[in-house]
Amino acid sequence: MPQTETPGTEVVPRTRLRWWTELPLILLVYGCYSAGRLLARGDVGSAVDHGLAILRVEKALHLNAEHPLNRLFTREAWLGVPADFWYASLHYLVTPVVLVWLFRARRGHYRAARTWLMSSTFIGLIGFTLLPTCPPRLLSAGHGFVDTMAQYSSYGWWGGEASAPRGMGGMTNQYAAMPSLHVGWALWCGVMLWRYGGTRTAKVFGVLYPLLTAIVVMGTANHYFLDAAAGVAVMGVGLLLAPRVMQAADLVRVRLSRSTAPAPDATVSPIVSAGCQTSAGERIPRQRESRHDPAAGPDASPSDAGEGTPAPAR
Repeated sequence: MPQTETPGTEVVPRTRLRWWTELPLILLVYGCYSAGRLLARGDVGSAVDHGLAILRVEKALHLNAEHPLNRLFTREAWLGVPADFWYASLHYLVTPVVLVWLFRARRGHYRAARTWLMSSTFIGLIGFTLLPTCPPRLLSAGHGFVDTMAQYSSYGWWGGEASAPRGMGGMTNQYAAMPSLHVGWALWCGVMLWRYGGTRTAKVFGVLYPLLTAIVVMGTANHYFLDAAAGVAVMGVGLLLAPRVMQAADLVRVRLSRSTAPAPDATVSPIVSAGCQTSAGERIPRQRESRHDPAAGPDASPSDAGEGTPAPAR
């Protein structure tokens, strides 16, 4: 008897990950991230107000990590220049490297990790759109911040406009400070290295990378402390949402596969004439091939020899 599945208990087919499908997906998400930063410029006046509001909240909470770090990086070029290179490049390099490593060496954990990263990135885009925020380096000089990216621009490819190459400052949104996805992505990389690195060196780097990134974004006056904290919070929300996002993606894939699957062939009925039905080994109803059995006796039934065979004389 054919078995039927109870509705709602269908088994979701396991996804087979392919690099030629993963790469366009990641590029699409990064393209959305870049476009979102570019389009969600917001009003400059509102962005400055939001930045000053963050400073007031930090002052009320007795948080002031940005000023001493920024003064240190401004005074000591041997710290400020590497920090600017760190800010301008590592999140573009370390994050893809960790993704590729997970895909090749930890395939069983890759999909959940990738979904976590992408979900958190989209949440960050919502923050950029709803809360454009002026970074400390773009506040007026009276607030005590120095733009180290501009101060040390002769050492790198960037100009005075964030980490964008010289002459391309207009291609980036400089008021996307809240939340800090530099810190968020670094935290994701750190968690992946801690959990799946397997060596002490990987675990140490997994701890140091997000911590140093948080120091760098504040010391270079690109983010406030609360921006970094918001980046951590965004990653936490993305981690909680990732299982639901994967479940929704699986359901969509199942429905699409069902809608695009070819219709099954109609079952051929064994009925060839009214009241006549073939059975195994029959070519025509009720006509079987003759069987020549030397052991068969003279009283063999006519049905054993087939229809139309003369009955033995009695």
